[in-house]
Amino acid sequence: MLIKRLIPFILFILCNCLMACSESIKSSSAADNVQILPFQFVITGLDKQRTVRLYLPPSYRSSEKSYPVVYMHDGQNLFDNLTSDRKEWQVDESLNALAKSKQFEVIVVAIDHGGEARMNELSPWENKRFGAAQGKEYMDFIVDVVKVYVDNNFRTKPERLYTAIMGAGMGGLISHYALLAYPEVFSKAGIFSPAYWYSPDVFAYSQFKKAKLDSRFYVVYGDAEGDGMIVDTDKMYRQLKSQGHPRDNMKFRRVTDAEPGEKFWKAEFSDAVTWLFQQQPSF
Repeated sequence: MLIKRLIPFILFILCNCLMACSESIKSSSAADNVQILPFQFVITGLDKQRTVRLYLPPSYRSSEKSYPVVYMHDGQNLFDNLTSDRKEWQVDESLNALAKSKQFEVIVVAIDHGGEARMNELSPWENKRFGAAQGKEYMDFIVDVVKVYVDNNFRTKPERLYTAIMGAGMGGLISHYALLAYPEVFSKAGIFSPAYWYSPDVFAYSQFKKAKLDSRFYVVYGDAEGDGMIVDTDKMYRQLKSQGHPRDNMKFRRVTDAEPGEKFWKAEFSDAVTWLFQQQPSF
């Protein structure tokens, strides 16, 4: 009798446990044409190792074509809800859709961030609050290690005119720096919600190390990101303009009511990447 009375209670507990388990289990959302490269890459200047993820266009396996390449930061957050800190950018879904609708195809090389060291790795300039700058070592790693490996093992168009770099927040800051510091490597930068606040040196460096005239800046931010974001981004636009950078190679886009985060960046990604690679005048 006691067992019969306990059966409903036991079933209730089991059902709740099963529901809780199913809610906590996350499944991978990465597309089939996303892969993790088979070993950890060593950042020699920082004595660290890093995972690198790779998106290959839908036609890659069935063609002999070579493709432009976009290097992106915060790789955990770009393709897969299983690895993302919050939500993913859905870069793979967006690019698969562009391949189908516009025959636009690029390779994406995504470098995972360094967790607690992310702020330091994604800035070439020291910040009194966050500490030493490691951005130069991080970018040297991308240029001298990751890019060399990718160009040697996949069908890329390695020239600068076919190579872009893109990121958000601190990733936007280091992408801005990369376009100026490595003009022989990158000709395009997608800069989302840029953390220009992190160091005023970004303005001095942009004045000293002027971008090549054919370099493309796609900068997008939301007016709900705060007055500092609006002021700093407008200051950068006016500075580049006053330095004579061609208007056709700059797009600074302010989005009404947009807040920083993967939802915003995902919505802007397709426009940014297609604008960066669209045909442009030569200088």
